[in-house]
Amino acid sequence: MNEIENQLAIMLKGVAQHTDIPEIRQKLIKVKEEGRPLRIKLGLDPSAPDIHIGHSVVLRKIRQLQDLGHEAVIIIGDYTGMIGDPTGKSKTRKQLSQEDVERNANTYMEQIFKIIDRERTKVHYNSEWLSKMNFGDVIELAAKCTVARMLERDDFNNRYTNHLPLSVHEFFYPLMQAYDSVAIKADIELGGTDQTFNILMGRNIQRDYGQEPQLTLFMPLLEGTDGVEKMSKSLGNYIGISEEPEVIFEKVMKIPDSLIVKYYNLCTDVHPEEIAKLERKLEEGTNPRDIKMMLAGEITGLYHGKEAAEGAGEHFKTVFQKSEIPENAPVLFLDAGLETALGEQIVNALVEKGYYKSKNEVRRMFKQGGVCFDGKKVMDSQDIPKEGSGHVLRMGKGKFFRVSLLNATEPF
Repeated sequence: MNEIENQLAIMLKGVAQHTDIPEIRQKLIKVKEEGRPLRIKLGLDPSAPDIHIGHSVVLRKIRQLQDLGHEAVIIIGDYTGMIGDPTGKSKTRKQLSQEDVERNANTYMEQIFKIIDRERTKVHYNSEWLSKMNFGDVIELAAKCTVARMLERDDFNNRYTNHLPLSVHEFFYPLMQAYDSVAIKADIELGGTDQTFNILMGRNIQRDYGQEPQLTLFMPLLEGTDGVEKMSKSLGNYIGISEEPEVIFEKVMKIPDSLIVKYYNLCTDVHPEEIAKLERKLEEGTNPRDIKMMLAGEITGLYHGKEAAEGAGEHFKTVFQKSEIPENAPVLFLDAGLETALGEQIVNALVEKGYYKSKNEVRRMFKQGGVCFDGKKVMDSQDIPKEGSGHVLRMGKGKFFRVSLLNATEPF
């Protein structure tokens, strides 16, 4: 496979929609002949600064292109952020203050550099050019798009036809972010499939300003660990890139087998040829759990390194496959001499030490059958005996505690 075709294969791995392949190939040939990298545009709406691997799908693609020698141009939408992206919104969004935008942007940048290459990245705020436009420039920009075209957007059209508020300034969001492509002379822009209208607007505006239109790559939205809904913190089906290695590994292992290949394509840097081999193994009957273990190691390693990923894998095997208590399990020191029932002491200790938010939450786990004491399921905390001095408590599938009883006669 020659260099251009290899770049093309990596560029299109996992992509949902894209510019026609001959046009992409021609652009790759052209920038090579010019001896320069592709300028990859990514606009960031600084309104939601916490990143999970659903957000990282586009960032991973940028990193793959950077590793091929190309350059990322990150545009912090401080001006567009004051409007708020209306995509998918049923009402006008609250405008962010400049302070909100800057605070969120700083938090966002700290996280994205865990994924993309800082050395191959330029960062701009779009106020650098949008704030300098005079009213004549704004009128010229507005003339590049018709109202009918704007109303092709489902969110705008729905609000218009249902007589819901639709402010004129919201029409400027897609125009402003499209002008960002003109300002930096973008060669290619990436985004989720929910950004199709905005990114294609950039391609059209560049043509209107006499520039070669940017290529487009649209990444699919990633289902969360439940395998159904889009990954979201509010739904609790997310995998945070800053979570502990053991947590990331465990969460990846929870995804449905049907999503293994999709996660490989969207959440790892594994080459498309290697993913195709893994897909064939699954089709030939290899246990999906084994492939998923490799996937969990890949994803964990991206954010915590190979050594931490290997440790997380061993932890998972110990806790979830062998049902052994890990060596670093925390110890609850309780007093066998107290009149308070041992189960009640356990409930109190788990909350006081911050493992759970409330006693009701712990008692609920007992009632739901999620608690084992020395390997036996316990439905009521009052049923835990005060015999012996050392015990093993398992809360849910993977939280283990050693229970050490003071004033007890038997050794731990």
